[in-house]
Amino acid sequence: MTRVSVKNLHKDFKIYEKPQDRLSELILRRPKHTIFHALSDISFAVQEGKSLGIIGVNGAGKSTLLKLLAGTLQPTGGDIEIRGQVAALLELGAGFHPEFTGRKNIYLNASLLGVPDKNITELENDIIEFSELEDFIDRPVKTYSSGMYVRLAFSIATMARPDILVIDEALSVGDLAFQKKCVQRMNEFIDEQKTMVFCSHSMFHVQELCDTAIWLDKGQIKEMGDSDKVVGHYEDFCNSKKVYHSISEDIPKEEGASTEPETKIQDCRINSLSVKSPEGKELDSLTPLADVHLEMEVEVLVEGFEGNFGFAFMKSAEEPVASFLTTDIDQIHKGPFKKGEIFTVSLTIRNLAMRVGDFYVLGGLADKTGLLWYETKFSKSLHVEPNKGVGSIIMNSEWSIS
Repeated sequence: MTRVSVKNLHKDFKIYEKPQDRLSELILRRPKHTIFHALSDISFAVQEGKSLGIIGVNGAGKSTLLKLLAGTLQPTGGDIEIRGQVAALLELGAGFHPEFTGRKNIYLNASLLGVPDKNITELENDIIEFSELEDFIDRPVKTYSSGMYVRLAFSIATMARPDILVIDEALSVGDLAFQKKCVQRMNEFIDEQKTMVFCSHSMFHVQELCDTAIWLDKGQIKEMGDSDKVVGHYEDFCNSKKVYHSISEDIPKEEGASTEPETKIQDCRINSLSVKSPEGKELDSLTPLADVHLEMEVEVLVEGFEGNFGFAFMKSAEEPVASFLTTDIDQIHKGPFKKGEIFTVSLTIRNLAMRVGDFYVLGGLADKTGLLWYETKFSKSLHVEPNKGVGSIIMNSEWSIS
């Protein structure tokens, strides 16, 4: 069953240089505006139980598309067909009355989603409990922080159990603990064979949560297909266009310094990160086609922690060269671990493919889902010893002539 069907969708906005040009246009019947084509000829479909990711640079038309799907904007042309109840989490505070309390806004927001008052009453306590706003629920939402806004909006949208969930980048302002709950709720949503349209700048989340992805560029579909493939092409595009700072500006100055604030609430932490030879010697430089052993010591801070681990070779703080994650590996132990337990996570890289340059090794810790990476630590700078050849990588190979 097709839950969302979009055919030849167009959305234009009238742009006026001055506010009075609107009135002048009405009176004189002469155009005083220019047309901005936010979306042009967009067509796609989302089946029941599937998730669609929307990616693209700022200004590509992602939020406009989600607002059209949610019904808060009307298209200039084309057709949108929605089968089922839609709940949307768009820009901060959308659907809330600032003078109303959080409790009153539960009823207002849920009624806008089409939930009967009787059902809202039954869900009220669950919504408040999930949002963790018991102490603030009877205060006006205009006094809420951005994180509190998101907590309440997400709780309402997902507790209503809609057929289709539309989520913009709003979750990025939530704290780590609540982000965990949101990810778990979205995974439950997917397990229940609900339909989701998800817009994010986090490519990892798009790959993990979405079956397919649409890459929007200047209001048009540049690519559509399997999320892994589309995200890969989009990352290549971004890397080719991005102007990076020097490594010395990007990487923390202190050797092994964490990129996360020390006061951040977390389930475990990285005590140390090391790069060694197979014989256990600490390395200051890397040799092409040699084996490299990566280790990080992890300390568990809460009882029953279950998580995922990762390493990456980084050209800069924003430019990964290669990554290694445990999210799809079942044969290693990922918990539960006891509070206070200390263990070592090790990875051996065979036949190092990098031929030239300076790199850093990044160690990372994630939650059980592998979607929230909340602790990272950089190694010191590692120089690749000069090697004959051309290009940034070297591959282990064998020649024959016959």
